[in-house]
Amino acid sequence: MDNNDQEINKKRKNNNQYFDQRMLSEEDEDDMLVLSLSPYRPSRPRRSPTTVDPPPPPPPLLMPSLFMQTLTAQNPPPHPLQLSPSHPLYMTTQQPPSLIPSSMPLVYSQEPGRGPSTSRPIRTRRNPTHVPREGKSETVPAPFPWATTRRATVHTLEYLLSRGIRTITGDVQCKRCEKSFVVEYDLKVKFAVVGSFVAGNKDTLRDRAPLSWSTPDLPNCTHCQEQSSGKPIIAEKKKAINWLFLLLGQMLGCCTLEQLKYFCKHTKNHRTGAKDRVLFLTYLELCKQLVPNGPFDRSNSKG
Repeated sequence: MDNNDQEINKKRKNNNQYFDQRMLSEEDEDDMLVLSLSPYRPSRPRRSPTTVDPPPPPPPLLMPSLFMQTLTAQNPPPHPLQLSPSHPLYMTTQQPPSLIPSSMPLVYSQEPGRGPSTSRPIRTRRNPTHVPREGKSETVPAPFPWATTRRATVHTLEYLLSRGIRTITGDVQCKRCEKSFVVEYDLKVKFAVVGSFVAGNKDTLRDRAPLSWSTPDLPNCTHCQEQSSGKPIIAEKKKAINWLFLLLGQMLGCCTLEQLKYFCKHTKNHRTGAKDRVLFLTYLELCKQLVPNGPFDRSNSKG
């Protein structure tokens, strides 16, 4: 009987323990269910942002560029400026130009006390040389007795008269009948007319030839008697042009601009500008060649 009671008590005790454990388990499951259905959820702690240290600056170059060497040699700063690694110009001063990104603006140093230069760069002016081109000599055989061996140059009036040269001749061609003939000019008489006009009007002409020089009166034809039809025959070779004949007949205007520029080139006169300007200088220079000490200085002829 005692054994049966002990057994019954033992079974009861085990059943009570099992029941208690089951109740506790069900309560835990209910608590978890309530927590899962609850709208409130505990917030997760945020991660603190990790700070990344900036990369160390690259070491300075052992061989600076030639441009920087020149700047430092010319203008050494009294107190060198020390930049911190966070300064925007720090990378510019440490990296060579070839390693600087294209998006980074380049900063160039400038001498103190000097602002940006606004003046134009010095332009080398082309020097118009008056010497002949390579292979050509300044001296040529004299094409006429009144011409010298220098290009575009005639003898002085005194020299010609002392040598008995008093008549200057030249060839002309009629524009109507196309026949050629020779025209003669008295040197002393004709130059008195031309020289007096140039000396008396050079200041008022203002370096411009008058209309009578640009469209000259031509000699009459000795064949068909056509008035003002004898056009001077001007040599194709410029070194053979009969300059004195054209001066005395006031027919230098029949020359082309290129021929007049040739004359001014070899007589060291200004040869740019319109034809009337170059024509005026040709008249003035030939008068001065005939009478070097005469009133044919160009210094007062500018207006």
